[in-house]
Amino acid sequence: MASYKTSDLKKGLKVQIDGEPYLLVEVDFFKPGKGNALYRCKMKNLVRNTILDRTLKGGDELEIADVEEIDTVFLYNQAGSFVFMDNESFEQYELTAQQVDDNWKYLKEQMPIAMVLFNGNPLTISPPSHVTLKVVETDPGTKGDTATNVTKPAKVETGAEINVPGFIKEGNVIKVDTRNCTYVERVSMD
Repeated sequence: MASYKTSDLKKGLKVQIDGEPYLLVEVDFFKPGKGNALYRCKMKNLVRNTILDRTLKGGDELEIADVEEIDTVFLYNQAGSFVFMDNESFEQYELTAQQVDDNWKYLKEQMPIAMVLFNGNPLTISPPSHVTLKVVETDPGTKGDTATNVTKPAKVETGAEINVPGFIKEGNVIKVDTRNCTYVERVSMD
C-alpha cells in the first residue's frame, strides 16, 4: 500500500488510519533539542466528522487514503438532502446536511462541485473557491458610511448571511470566497 513519509505531510492530504480516511487539517513541524523531529498532526475523520490529534516522529509513514475525487454538478436540495450528479457517469449521489456541512451556503443549481468518494460512497464536497451570489435582502446603507470600512449583513439567494460593505444593495451580485465565507467584490451583470 502506498504511503506518505512524515516529510511529505501537508495540509489537505488525505490519509488512512485504521481503515478510515482522514483529511490533514494542520501539520506542525518542530525539532526538540535532542532526538527526532516531530510532526503534530490534526486530522478530520471524513466518515464520522471527528478530529484526531496525533504526533508522529520523523521517518514515520501514513497510508494514502483510498479516496477518489470526482466532478459533479449540484442538482437540488430536498428536505435536508442534497443531490449531486456525476458529470461522466450521470450517477446521482445524495448527501445529508451533515456531510454538506457549511457548504450549503454556496450551492446553486447546476454549480460544478468536487466530491470525495470513499469505497464508492460520497463523503464530502468542495465548492469552487469563489462563487457569485445575488443579494436578496439587506438594510440600506447609511449616508456618510461610504469612506469607512462599515459592513452589514446581507442575505443571499442560497439563504446564507454574509457581511458586505455598506454600499451593497438588494439585487447586487457579489463574489464570495468560499474558503472563509467573506465578501470579495461586487460583480457587474452587464
